[in-house]
Amino acid sequence: MPLAYWGLDLYSARKFPIFSSHLFTAEGHKYNITAIVNNKFQLDIPNYEQQGRIHLSMFFALTYGFGFATIAATLTHVAFFYGREILQKYRASYKGREDIHTRLMKRYKDIPSWWFYLLLGVTLIVALALCIFLNDQVQMPWWGLIFASAMAFVFTLPISIITATTNQTPGLNIITEYVMGIILPGRPIANVCFKTYGYMSMAQAVSFLNDFKLGHYMKIPPRSMFLVQFIGTILAGTINLAVAWWLLNSIENICQDDLLPANSPWTCPGDRVFFDASVIWGLVGPKRIFGTLGNYQAMNWFFLGGALGPVIVWLLHKSFPKQSWIPLINLPVLLGATAMMPPATPVNYNAWIIVGTIFNFFIFRYKKTWWQRYNYVLSAALDAGVAFMAVLLYFSVGIEDRTLNWWGTNGEHCELATCPTAKGIMVDGCPDFVAF
Repeated sequence: MPLAYWGLDLYSARKFPIFSSHLFTAEGHKYNITAIVNNKFQLDIPNYEQQGRIHLSMFFALTYGFGFATIAATLTHVAFFYGREILQKYRASYKGREDIHTRLMKRYKDIPSWWFYLLLGVTLIVALALCIFLNDQVQMPWWGLIFASAMAFVFTLPISIITATTNQTPGLNIITEYVMGIILPGRPIANVCFKTYGYMSMAQAVSFLNDFKLGHYMKIPPRSMFLVQFIGTILAGTINLAVAWWLLNSIENICQDDLLPANSPWTCPGDRVFFDASVIWGLVGPKRIFGTLGNYQAMNWFFLGGALGPVIVWLLHKSFPKQSWIPLINLPVLLGATAMMPPATPVNYNAWIIVGTIFNFFIFRYKKTWWQRYNYVLSAALDAGVAFMAVLLYFSVGIEDRTLNWWGTNGEHCELATCPTAKGIMVDGCPDFVAF
């Protein structure tokens, strides 16, 4: 990325910040999105043509490119490295081969298949009713729901294998947005709905399988796990929706970082990326961003590169079978490493790298007994600690409209991260950099 930004000035990269999830005009100013949306929440083409094409920061554009490569690499990696094993396991499942865990779990009553079918049927009926009777609001036709469900079904197996072997879960967010953006451009709500049913259905399925796998090894009754998952999902979904609605109606200018005070905790970086994605893929459409009418058509080559990469690694593995490090090259993980950026920043990644290196390299190598006994507990404790502190800070500081000012809350500590660096590009709050 530094070469693309500073050296090649790819796509006029220096007219925009090196790291930003915002959308920009050709002059480096933030894009006025509300001006290109009509009263039906669809693209206002005359106003769009007047304002011009949407431009992305170099990092945002490359993140999408790596996202293209990741989803393609996932399919070919699983097919070449695990295809034969998948077929063997599938055939073995019909021959009744059982491991020790399965035999021990037979002490409990299994989950009736009709529980799953009934839940699937009810949710599909409700979703179809929304698409049919509230189509003016959701914008997505009924067949879009079926298509999204089919995509989630197809990708669940390969992505589950990547998750099981690497603990990293590639997302379907980009490919679902891309597909729906091509089919129904100019409809952002439809794109978001399709993304939710396609991507989140797969993600929840993988999470569900992950929990069931843990329960299987811990010998927890399957019916209890199912009921806990079901009740927990209902409660969590209801509470999340209620809290989100409350925050939107109680915090002034929430998620509008231009109108919020400095160091405000309510900038919503994750939601900003979600919103901008709905503009890129749904409102404007991929054809005007990554297609013939856009600036980033070359990014589509990442699909081909991602698909061919695992094939090359597999051929190297077959050519040099004694080199045990070759099959450890997992391109879906390597290419998808930047999936959280943005909204995650280099500060976040540096923290993750430091913690991961200490505990999964040094502690694992030199204190393996401690690692085996406490590392999983430590991981859960860190997750729980973050959630607990988020609640504590809100009720002790945030609700009183106060902020904590320290090094960790002051952004990237670098003006270049949020300002354009091209000569002559003037943006409020940013200096006019001299060309290097």
